[in-house]
Amino acid sequence: ADLARFAWQQLRFRLLAREHAGDMSLAKEAALAFVQGWRVNEVEHLAEEIFDEMMAPRIWAGTHQLAQRHLDGGQRVWLVSAAPVEIGRVIAARLGLTGAIGTVAEVLDGAYTGRLVGDLMHGPAKAEAVTQLAALEGLDLSRCAAYSDSANDLPLLRAVGRAVAVNPDGTLLRQARQHGWEVRDFRSGRRAVKIAVPSTAAAGLVAGAVTAGLALQRRRRAG
Repeated sequence: ADLARFAWQQLRFRLLAREHAGDMSLAKEAALAFVQGWRVNEVEHLAEEIFDEMMAPRIWAGTHQLAQRHLDGGQRVWLVSAAPVEIGRVIAARLGLTGAIGTVAEVLDGAYTGRLVGDLMHGPAKAEAVTQLAALEGLDLSRCAAYSDSANDLPLLRAVGRAVAVNPDGTLLRQARQHGWEVRDFRSGRRAVKIAVPSTAAAGLVAGAVTAGLALQRRRRAG
């Protein structure tokens, strides 16, 4: 029943391109109740099965290739998601990314308590987490790029020097056009649309059906 409710909320968001605060609150409560008492290693094992059997075939090839270009260029790539950080780490590991930032659930003696540490990694929280990560890693956000398919990630996109909309919802597409951000759309197989960005610019990260991504470039050392 919990999974069906989450699926319905995701479908409604995709159709309406928006989320209600009430939906987020209910989703958080249901998710915490769902995992309460589960051991962390059990959830990680389940996440691996779900990714391998259901998510991997659904990742847009174009976004994966663009993420790989960053990695091949010696750049660090993080997945930033509202999903539990344990699930984010599984996805990042499967895709060969640097790491993941996600919602942190409280753990006691190896099991979930049903409470969060902080809040959901959603909306402004993503921008705050990425700002903290950049400070720890010695990265200049003005030289970094963020990728997303959702208008909910506008705070994150505005926090970096280069924002890219990947398979965007309607609201994000309008914002991208207004701000001159690059747009990449792999859903129809047509060539990616580029807006006000040189053709030589690198682009992309994992931003498929349910994830939003972030690529952080290394700060160039003087000399």
